[in-house]
Amino acid sequence: MAPTDTLDAACAAAIDLARDAALGSSEVMAVGDHRGVVASDVRVATHFFDCPHPGYPGWQWSVTVVRASRAKTVTVNEVTLLPSEGALLAPRWVPWGERIAAGDVAPGVLMPTPDNDPRVEPGFTGGEAAADADPAEWAQTRVLVAELGLGRERVLSSYGRDEAVERWIAGEGGPDNPMTAQAPANCETCAYFVPLSGNLARVFGVCANEYSQTDGGVVSRDHGCGAHSDAVEATRAEEPARPVWDTLFEAGQLFA
Repeated sequence: MAPTDTLDAACAAAIDLARDAALGSSEVMAVGDHRGVVASDVRVATHFFDCPHPGYPGWQWSVTVVRASRAKTVTVNEVTLLPSEGALLAPRWVPWGERIAAGDVAPGVLMPTPDNDPRVEPGFTGGEAAADADPAEWAQTRVLVAELGLGRERVLSSYGRDEAVERWIAGEGGPDNPMTAQAPANCETCAYFVPLSGNLARVFGVCANEYSQTDGGVVSRDHGCGAHSDAVEATRAEEPARPVWDTLFEAGQLFA
């Protein structure tokens, strides 16, 4: 409240008017006891009332009334429901880009990659310069790289590759976990280990064992599990004998 704002007597006395305005603004919300009034401006005052609704603990009605210059009648300017100290509030709104976490992309969810994402960089099809002058030269380049299988606008950057390496090493497919500690051997010597291509092949591959927990996932060469291809049984299981049919006995029963 500014020093020059004095509480107007007519506005301060308009408690019933303010209460009726609060009651009329909602058909389901009740209005409780009057908590006080403050001067908001010259001939403008705001009344506060409790809100006894169980879904709004700590909230209060705020009704602003005003009196025109040289007028005796007080009118309602604004009615709203405001939180007070200790009020039940909704959590702070977080943008979708900050809420999304690893593994949140489900069927039907679209998560575009920003243009400035440090995990990717321009590829061999022109990239950021694809719309520049001399399109004929870029057209020839696109034909060449398409034959080589390199026709991608953006490729994984060094930052994106290093980030993936750190994440995979620290994950379940890395070497530091109970599964690897109890494994008979590492994935590098396993027949089900399919190495990746490029620089990542020196450290990672894909597990192709359907009985392993990491089947179809990226594993490090020093990872391991109990489904290693060299973990074979000492003896093979005995195959059951083929069934024998006593045809003579059956025929004798038929003619008995």
